[in-house]
Amino acid sequence: MSNLNVFLNPAQVENETVVVSKRFLDEQGTPVPFVIRPITQRENDLLVRQSTRTVKVNGQPVEKLDNVEYSRRVVVAATVIPDFTSEELCRAYGTMDPLEVPGKMLLVGEYNKLSAAIMALSGLEDDLEEQAKN
Repeated sequence: MSNLNVFLNPAQVENETVVVSKRFLDEQGTPVPFVIRPITQRENDLLVRQSTRTVKVNGQPVEKLDNVEYSRRVVVAATVIPDFTSEELCRAYGTMDPLEVPGKMLLVGEYNKLSAAIMALSGLEDDLEEQAKN
C-alpha cells in the first residue's frame, strides 16, 4: 500500500497572527496582531501573471515580473486582518487601490516583517534561506 492517502488528505496550514508593529494598539495599549494566511501555488501563479508586464528589450517583447507589484499583491492577498481591500481602510489612507494601502500604512521594517511572515507561512522560508546562502 502506498502513502497516497497522505497526499489526498494533507494537513491544513492554519492562519497565524503576527505583531508587525507597536504602533497599532488596542484600548489597553496592547499591540494588535495582523492575521495572515498562506498562499497556495495556484494563487501564486495568478499573482505572478497579474504582476507580469511585456516590455521591449532590443526591440523584442519580453515578459518581465514587476517585483514591487508582486510583493504588494502577495501582502494584500495573504493578509486577512486588516483587510487591505476594505473601502473604509483604503479611504482612510487616501487611495482606492488596495495595493497601495500596506505601503502607506506600514513603515519599511513593518512591511518587511509582514511579508517575511507570509513567505514563511507559505513555505518559502527554506527557499529564501537557500537563496541567501548562494
